[in-house]
Amino acid sequence: MSNPEHHHQPEPADHTHAHHHHDHLDADSHGQAIPQGHGHSALDEAPAPAHDSHAGHDHDAHAGHGEHAGHSVAMFRNRFWVSLILSVPVVIFSHMVADLLGYQVPEFFGSAWIAPVLGTVIYVYGGMPFLKGGLNELKSRQPGMMLLIAMAITVAFVASWATSLGIGDFMLDFWWELALLVTIMLLGHWLEMRALGAASGALDALAELLPDEAEKVTESGTITVPIAELQTGDTVLVRSGARVPADGRIIDGHAEFDESMITGESKPVLRELGDKIVAGTVATDNAVRLTVEATGGETALAGIQRMVADAQASSSRAQALADRAAALLFWFALGAGIITALIWTLLGAPDQAVIRTVTVLIIACPHALGLAIPLVISISTEKAARSGLLIKDRLALERMRSIDIVLFDKTGTLTQGAHAVTGTAHVSGISESRVLALAAATEANSEHPVARAITAAAAEHPEAASTRLQASEFTAAAGRGVRAIVDGSEITVGGPNMLRDYGLESPTEIAADVAEWTQRGASVLHIVQDRTIIGALALEDQVRSESRAAVHALQERGVKVALITGDAQQVADAVGRDLGIDEVFAEVLPQDKDSAVTDLQNRGLSVAMVGDGVNDAPALARADVGIAIGAGTDVAMESAGVVLASDDPRAVLSMIDLSRASYRKMIQNLAWATGYNVLAVPLAAGVLAPIGFVLSPAVGAILMSLSTIIVALNAQLLRRTELDPARLAPTPTETSRPETVHPQGKVTS
Repeated sequence: MSNPEHHHQPEPADHTHAHHHHDHLDADSHGQAIPQGHGHSALDEAPAPAHDSHAGHDHDAHAGHGEHAGHSVAMFRNRFWVSLILSVPVVIFSHMVADLLGYQVPEFFGSAWIAPVLGTVIYVYGGMPFLKGGLNELKSRQPGMMLLIAMAITVAFVASWATSLGIGDFMLDFWWELALLVTIMLLGHWLEMRALGAASGALDALAELLPDEAEKVTESGTITVPIAELQTGDTVLVRSGARVPADGRIIDGHAEFDESMITGESKPVLRELGDKIVAGTVATDNAVRLTVEATGGETALAGIQRMVADAQASSSRAQALADRAAALLFWFALGAGIITALIWTLLGAPDQAVIRTVTVLIIACPHALGLAIPLVISISTEKAARSGLLIKDRLALERMRSIDIVLFDKTGTLTQGAHAVTGTAHVSGISESRVLALAAATEANSEHPVARAITAAAAEHPEAASTRLQASEFTAAAGRGVRAIVDGSEITVGGPNMLRDYGLESPTEIAADVAEWTQRGASVLHIVQDRTIIGALALEDQVRSESRAAVHALQERGVKVALITGDAQQVADAVGRDLGIDEVFAEVLPQDKDSAVTDLQNRGLSVAMVGDGVNDAPALARADVGIAIGAGTDVAMESAGVVLASDDPRAVLSMIDLSRASYRKMIQNLAWATGYNVLAVPLAAGVLAPIGFVLSPAVGAILMSLSTIIVALNAQLLRRTELDPARLAPTPTETSRPETVHPQGKVTS
């Protein structure tokens, strides 16, 4: 047993890839089947989308709302304040307002021209965004809300000038209403743009995660350089409390990193020698050195920015519905305006014809409708990104609300993807702690994953941990086991091949346990002391406690759960029984996983597939919703519609809840926006004028803006949707902890 092959050099642990599926099995040095890794980085494999991130810009804040192209929050704010200040004298010098409030209009040379002159300035300066927007809508042959506003203020402007110049024999002094109309419209648009800007702020916040400079390590010491000068292969120093400037791998030191801005996980994660680190994360306690592996647009953070920007710009079925409704409402408003003008003119009230027509055009602006969907899209995408849900395809998020069954890949998704000791057996005369202590001492000099699992189990056992045994003369033989001298005895730990070599069989005392372990597909190692078996250990890919909570919570939401794996049937069935899963697909080759998805779809089920995006790619593409889990650094995977930055399977619950909440907000906003117009337009046309109820253009503008604000506020309520997996489906350990404020997914700068 002198073959040193048992000394497997451990690959650097890439925690962000701990989810990877491992269907290909090799024999380890204990003669057991162990997972073999499939390390990958999709950022290296897939070209970056040719998409210009919106980060740092507050214009074009949302897709499908093109009337604001080229506009900014500052522009609407500035024009609003100027128009408001100019409106004060216009209102004061209005004879209609003076009559209503019972005061005398000040009169002096030129006072009669204050309202027309300032009203014209307000029309030109304050109304310019609407006039340009209306012209653009005419040019593009897509009439909408900006054209309606432009028509309304232009009719009021022309009628008021005609009255001021004495043209015609009717009095239509609309200057004060025109001034208030433009001012209120600017206020509504300013508030809207602020809301959209806040929703798009996820991109700005992501951009701010990167530091401006990095400490580059050179032969002569460390120098401070702009991060733009970093290149692959450079070594950088990340001090405690500092942000990581580029994707890289630790080559010196260890530290706990705050990765909440990338994965949505609030708890700091320990990263050690060889571990991969993502740009934008924060070293919380120690300094480390890392070698740069990706910079600039190739980093995981840049990939996340592209995904957020693409998702916010992507179209959706709900948005298409809103766009069609807005177009129909334009023609509805225009038709209502024309009919209103004709009827009031035929009734012999040309002044009322103009007033009612202007009011109809204002109040019928489908502005709330234009905001209803884009704002929900922006907020849901931002909230998702802050919670580690990276939406690549808007339709994927929309479809998630109606998913019938979630198909989980087993290894690394529902399970840990690494061996753990799940059972111990021992003969009479020797204790469980003694068996564990001897096995751990024998394995102490090995770097093999199985050895780490055994030493970890001994460390967690109170009595075994207190028994400090030293091993000497350590040797290993691939496929058989390890041997060492411990406490004066020859101890061997190995699998079936070792037993055959020694001509040994499991003692009757532990045979039943070993048979049960073997039946459920566990790896079994025997501990032999001086050629006599004293005990055995079961090692299995341990089920995550989060998986149990995720499955239960999904079923409570009316969603079935299925499991798919390349493992043997008995292994898959054991996991399925443990988790309470509805259906199990076992012994499935990677290339055949999409057939399982097709099988479920042929039964009329809408399927969400959760996998790692490597050998699960065909199945992810075939599913109604493809979800790549635990791929924080692989945000460019083309096969999935959604990438979950953490490897917590409960994040699927977050997606379902966000999808359902977003849909509710879209429907509520659409119902309000369309219902408001249908009810308000007849009132604006003057159907209740016979009983003395009329709406002035200014009041119409207030109602229209109020409708827009209501839609915006309703969309903001989406931010209250709980997406923290630990709160949606707490595990027993999470439930027992005292409640604390959980900064889930908080993006800090």
